[in-house]
Amino acid sequence: MVANWKMNNTLGQSVVLAQEISNRFNSGYEDKVDVVICPPYIGIKPVKTVFDFDKCKISLGAQNVFYEKSGAYTGEISVEMLSELGCMYCIVGHSERREYFGETNNDVNRKAKALISGKIKPIICVGESLYVRENADPQAFVLAQIDAAFAGMDAFEAKECCIAYEPVWAIGTGRTATPEVAGEMCRSIRVKIAELFGDDIASNMRILYGGSVNVGNIDALIAQEDIDGALIGNASLQADSFASLFKACL
Repeated sequence: MVANWKMNNTLGQSVVLAQEISNRFNSGYEDKVDVVICPPYIGIKPVKTVFDFDKCKISLGAQNVFYEKSGAYTGEISVEMLSELGCMYCIVGHSERREYFGETNNDVNRKAKALISGKIKPIICVGESLYVRENADPQAFVLAQIDAAFAGMDAFEAKECCIAYEPVWAIGTGRTATPEVAGEMCRSIRVKIAELFGDDIASNMRILYGGSVNVGNIDALIAQEDIDGALIGNASLQADSFASLFKACL
């Protein structure tokens, strides 16, 4: 269960929310559900400090990264920097990065490879727009994103990744793909991974659903055979609602 806080929460607000989440995470949960918090960059270290002090087994992730190791890339952050902050995961290819900042499939591929090299697990986001959903072949579109994201990887590299299917038309809109539609796409993604890297890699890869996930739909979503968890936006900004979501996996 991955919380994407996006561009929300000041440093102080991040600390408060992290503490509230920690208070709701029982030590007995850690063997039943993996929880990852992805704050804005400024919140990664203080949030980790809260979890470390409480001995809370919640992992930290970043919302983005740049694929070069260092250099004149104003405003960017490297894999090594994220590693030093304690990040174990990083989101790449989120639809907002693709739409607002022009991130391409090739960028996603390069970022994922850089993360794997730096021992950070990429959470690779794929998904179709409303236009593609209604006027084209959404499955072909998403599977082409998978091909591009994993281009040049071997099975050893691929097994370090997880995938988040996020239909763009359902992100932050209150609209959600039905569990059946989401499950069908996640099944197609798993079949594609099996074609690329074999059944063992495919069966063990985490495939998440993202797109207006909330307490009202989480049970039906994770009941789908090929949905292993969720990438959660708005519902992760309140401790009670986020706790309800990760407790649904217990």
